[in-house]
Amino acid sequence: MQATQIRQKDGVFYFVNYPAKELLAKVRFISRFYGDGEEIAPSRVSEDDDIAQFIAKIERNDQAFQRSISKGKVRQLKNFYETAVSQPPIPGTVLLFTSERLNFRSSGGEGGQGSLAEPTSRFLIIDGQHRLAALRFYLHERPDEASTINVPCIIFDGRSEDFATEMFVIINSTPTRINKSHLVDLYDRVSFAAPDRKFAARLVEKLYVEGDSPLRYRINRLGGRSQRDKWVLQAELFNELHRWVRGRWRSIQLAGGSSKEVPRYYAIIRDFFKAARAVFGDAVWGKDNYMVTKPVTIKAMVRVCADLSRDDAEPESGRVARWEQRLAPWAEMARQFREEGFYERFPAKGEVERVARVHKELAKAAGIEVKKA
Repeated sequence: MQATQIRQKDGVFYFVNYPAKELLAKVRFISRFYGDGEEIAPSRVSEDDDIAQFIAKIERNDQAFQRSISKGKVRQLKNFYETAVSQPPIPGTVLLFTSERLNFRSSGGEGGQGSLAEPTSRFLIIDGQHRLAALRFYLHERPDEASTINVPCIIFDGRSEDFATEMFVIINSTPTRINKSHLVDLYDRVSFAAPDRKFAARLVEKLYVEGDSPLRYRINRLGGRSQRDKWVLQAELFNELHRWVRGRWRSIQLAGGSSKEVPRYYAIIRDFFKAARAVFGDAVWGKDNYMVTKPVTIKAMVRVCADLSRDDAEPESGRVARWEQRLAPWAEMARQFREEGFYERFPAKGEVERVARVHKELAKAAGIEVKKA
C-alpha cells in the first residue's frame, strides 16, 4: 500500500489513505458495538497481548463514562455520516497499531512517499473505534457509498506494548480531542469539568428536551433528532450560556449552587425566549427568510436576557407578560431582521463582532442597559 513515512525525533510512523471497505477488513474491535439490528462482536483478546488487554479493560470499565455513551455515540456518528455531504465525514486520522515491523520501500522522493507492507494480522485501533464502528454500520446500509469514503490513518509499527499503551492514555485523556458538541454532552459526566461548565451544559440540555422550551429540538446536537430546522449549534449556545453563568458564578454558589439555580436559570431563559417569540410573532419567528432565529440573533438575545435578568428576573409570576411589554419595541425592528440585506444593516468584520452589534441594538431598542459579562 502507498504510504508517507513521517519522522519526529527518534519516532517513525506512517500516514496511509485507506479505502473504507479495505480498512474495515483489516482492523479488530476490542469493544462490542451495536447498530440497528446489527452487532459488532469484540475480537478475542489474547492473554499475552498487553495493549489489547489494556484497551479492553478501559473500554469495558463500568466506571468509564465511555461505556454508558458507547451505543449513543455510535448512533450519533452514523447519523453524522448520513447528513455530511460537502463536509468530510471523517476529517481526523484513525490511529492503528501493529507489533509487527512493517517493511517500507521508499520511492526515492523527498516527501517520504513509498510502499508499506501489510501486517499479517489485523491492526489494533488505538484511537477511532467508535468512528470505525459507526462507519461499518453506515456502509452496511449503504454499501454503494463505500467507494466514496477514504479514511486517513496513522500507523505505528514494531513498537512495544508500552509505547501503544502510553499513546492510548495520552490520546484518550486529552479532552480537546473530543468534538465540541460531544464535550458539552459529557461535562456532567466527567470529573475534570469545571462546575460552571457543567451548569451551562445542563441549561443547554434542558433547553433541548423540556416540553415548554421555545428552543426544544431546535438546537443542533450531533446525532440529535432530525437535522432539519435547527437554529443554533449546541456548542455555540453553550458558549453564550457559559458566558452568562461565569459572570454570575459567585452569586449562583451563594444562592445554593446547581441543584437550586439550574431550574431557576432555565426558567429565566425559557421565559425570555417565550416573550421574544410573542413579540416577533409567528410571521417572523422561525422563518427562513428572517434572521430572528438564526445563530447570530439567538446568541445576541441570550446576552440581552443576561442583562435584563440582573434587574428584572423577579418575581417569576407574570414575568413573561412583563418582559413582553419590555421587548415590545422589537416588533418594529422585525423588518431589519429580514435575511435579504441583513449583513448590510448590521455590518461587522465577523460573527463575533456582529453578535455584539445585534446585542447592542436589541438592548437599546428595549431600553436595557448593556452590562459586561
